[in-house]
Amino acid sequence: MAAPKLKMRLGDLLVNENIITNEQLMQALNAQKKTGRKLGDTLIELGFLSEKQLLEFLAQQLGVPFLDISQKRILPEIAKLLPEVHARRLRALVIEDQGDSVLLGMSDPADLNALDQLEQLLAPKKINLAAVMESQLFEAFDSLYRRTADIESFASQLEDEYEKSSDFDLGEAFGDEAGDATVGKLLQSIFEDAVQMRASDIHIEPDEKQLRIRQRIDGVLQENILKENRIASAMVLRLKLMAGLDISEKRLPQDGRFHLKIKGHEIDVRMSTMPVQHGESVVMRLLDQTAGILSFNETGMPADLIARLRHQITRPHGMILVTGPTGSGKTTTLYAALSELNQASNKIITAEDPVEYRLPRINQVQINSKINLTFSTILRTALRQDPDIIMVGEMRDQETVEMGLRGALTGHLVLSTLHTNDAITSALRLMDMGAAGFLVGSALRAIIAQRLVRRICGNCKESYQPDEQEIFWLSNLVGDIAKSTTYYKGKGCQSCQYTGYKGRIGVFELLELNQAMMQALKQDDAESFTKYAHQHDGFKPLAHSAFDYAKQGIISVEEVLRLVETVDVTG
Repeated sequence: MAAPKLKMRLGDLLVNENIITNEQLMQALNAQKKTGRKLGDTLIELGFLSEKQLLEFLAQQLGVPFLDISQKRILPEIAKLLPEVHARRLRALVIEDQGDSVLLGMSDPADLNALDQLEQLLAPKKINLAAVMESQLFEAFDSLYRRTADIESFASQLEDEYEKSSDFDLGEAFGDEAGDATVGKLLQSIFEDAVQMRASDIHIEPDEKQLRIRQRIDGVLQENILKENRIASAMVLRLKLMAGLDISEKRLPQDGRFHLKIKGHEIDVRMSTMPVQHGESVVMRLLDQTAGILSFNETGMPADLIARLRHQITRPHGMILVTGPTGSGKTTTLYAALSELNQASNKIITAEDPVEYRLPRINQVQINSKINLTFSTILRTALRQDPDIIMVGEMRDQETVEMGLRGALTGHLVLSTLHTNDAITSALRLMDMGAAGFLVGSALRAIIAQRLVRRICGNCKESYQPDEQEIFWLSNLVGDIAKSTTYYKGKGCQSCQYTGYKGRIGVFELLELNQAMMQALKQDDAESFTKYAHQHDGFKPLAHSAFDYAKQGIISVEEVLRLVETVDVTG
């Protein structure tokens, strides 16, 4: 196609059309001189117009269509007509193959240099140009240029190299450079794909006739199956070397960790191996250090709950528990609290297994059961180190619970976690673990229970009418309001991999103990404690908080009911 050209400079055109003022243009030009960025990007950054406004205007001036690709199904094989490295560099995406031409989306269709390069890269096909928002382009890059093809290719290559080897143990066969390099490329592709898809965990599971590689994305596992099951031992061998584990031990579970830099992300990997019927299963938890520690505001916690929790963590002493199952975001909440408390006037000591994020000024101790460096051992020593605040990674046994409670009674603020379903049962669980009721009732100040639920994808959200069974369950939960509420779900789009969900948000309940609850605990009266807790004005159960999100169109009915199944909604 003939390269489209603007008849005037972009800034002058925007002023002439009264989209921005001349003063705003001068301000943007001055800012542009300092940053060197494009004028359009500078105008958007300064808030003088939106990305959509700019693209729609540019498209009109250039005589090309403006496309919203978030709702458009683009095939990966079509997008890959333009290699990823060039697509990301030139901010361009092949949207359709039209035979002797392609429909090409660009975030800056007026960039003549980029267009010249694209015409050479896509030749002999001609280009039909469209304007596309840059934010949508980057989302499409991540979902379309996945590493699944690379993973399958390297797995096949590794299998071929195994066929040529006379050694029956593939893990031992690759002392040679070629095989070792192939294993490295395969694992690199697996990690790159996981980071690109925002996966929290990678599971490598050998089966009799296939190898499963699964990723946990937004709390749900997604599976990729490789037929080359015999390569599993080579992958496990390389991962064990990376984590500093014993490569000769295949009969016992092992735990380790290592660090990677993937596509600009600093990733800490916590690795666990377990012997299974057809080899060793590996699960790796990915912790993105680049993202940093979230604040309370970034967790999705409601403002009123944040204010109440801040009051609790600034108290001079007492115990505060964060509870929920594995993967519910307890550690994130604890680190948010620690980052707020991390001041020069506070001596903070933590006992963690493992230390997930390194925090300046805080004395963080890593559990090491091999040398008997346990939670209780560290807690006993920490109390002699003149701390103001102690964080114990988990209340695992009676000794740790009792020491933590006594520490909270002797002038320390103690933060910890517990694996329970809700806030009310957490206090009772401490007594089940052997702690005396008078200790729990005297030391415990607040319990926050939480879950992570999937957000509805903002690009494909639509209203939805629940079926009779769903309305029945919701009515049992919140009453007649369930029948008059408008609900939403995601119909599925490119942006969310056609799942209808994108990202997660925390659901919380905060129980602040009053005198009646404390007295009930001191008397080992679980029934009265439960009654007083439900009657507390500030207490809103997890299920009700989740329903509030559904009313706001943040989560679906499916997510509310999924959460309800995991908690006790009686009482």
